[in-house]
Amino acid sequence: MEPVTRIESATMVIDQSDIDTDQIIPARFLTTTSKEGLGEALFADWRYRENGSEDPDFALNRPENTGRTILVAGNNFGCGSSREHAAWALADYGIRAVISTEIADIFRSNALKNGLLPVDVPAELHRWLLDNPGARVVLDLESSALTLPDGREHRFRIEAFARYCLMQGTDQLGFLLARENAIERFETTRPWKP
Repeated sequence: MEPVTRIESATMVIDQSDIDTDQIIPARFLTTTSKEGLGEALFADWRYRENGSEDPDFALNRPENTGRTILVAGNNFGCGSSREHAAWALADYGIRAVISTEIADIFRSNALKNGLLPVDVPAELHRWLLDNPGARVVLDLESSALTLPDGREHRFRIEAFARYCLMQGTDQLGFLLARENAIERFETTRPWKP
């Protein structure tokens, strides 16, 4: 996982509320334990027509959204089942951050563990972002701030350990494995045994 300290991109907008994990990655694509290639299935039921061709009206298929790494979505993003594949698909596609007024707790946890930054914003700022697709914004993890094109800043909350892991490009397991020597030293020198 690459370290995340600053994400700067024009925004891509999907102005729909209650986007659940089955809409992000339909269940038929959950047959893999690999993160690779899931970006092709991201929003598959909205992105592709019945004949398999791309729907040119869907956000991911619009030429102006190519390469954009910040997704602004409607309220209550990532609700539904605990589906880590949803975070995998977004990350594999190239999305680095999701902005909404509310992001489901389980999705938030899965996103943070997979290098994807979930950002909650107040309703007024959210409405501005929805109404201004393509706005170039900056998400800075060091200051926990979202900066708009006119320089206005909004501080967002992120749990300290999740922030640390994102900035280091690691997850919980990687964090523990990096301390394996210290753990072994403790195990051999502690005065009590379980």
